[in-house]
Amino acid sequence: MQMDLPDLDRYDRAILNQLAGDGRISVADLARRIGLSKTPTQARLKRLEATGIITGYRALVDPIRLGLDHVAFVEVRLSDTREKALAEFNAAVRRIGEVEQAHMIASNFDYLLKVRTRSMTEYRAVLAERISSLPHVSSTSTFVAMEAVKEPGMLGALESVT
Repeated sequence: MQMDLPDLDRYDRAILNQLAGDGRISVADLARRIGLSKTPTQARLKRLEATGIITGYRALVDPIRLGLDHVAFVEVRLSDTREKALAEFNAAVRRIGEVEQAHMIASNFDYLLKVRTRSMTEYRAVLAERISSLPHVSSTSTFVAMEAVKEPGMLGALESVT
């Protein structure tokens, strides 16, 4: 399914970049930072929300301060990749709180999961009791992250969107 790229000008991209850095910025401050007055900035913001480019606002929580500093990436291979099996796996993996991200991958494995826990011991329990028992899982491989070099939050690639 091909999607048309949204028609974003430099002001729209500037709004998105500012909001990616501070989602609580006031419209007046946002307008000042992007070089427009408040009314057109507010109109652009409403349009970006109405078209679904901005899907919501949320607090970014520091998992390290919560003691969740163990990150593992898990390659998951399924025994069945028909649509029903994929849907069953997808629904089940969404229910595991420790799975921070789950991506279907075009590779020699089927899914890549980002799992965040407090320790290796906790991770081993999540892998053994929860991930390995997901529907249609035939095997897993784990890669432990030593350091996060770049995390989600800032949309650096947004500058290239036209």
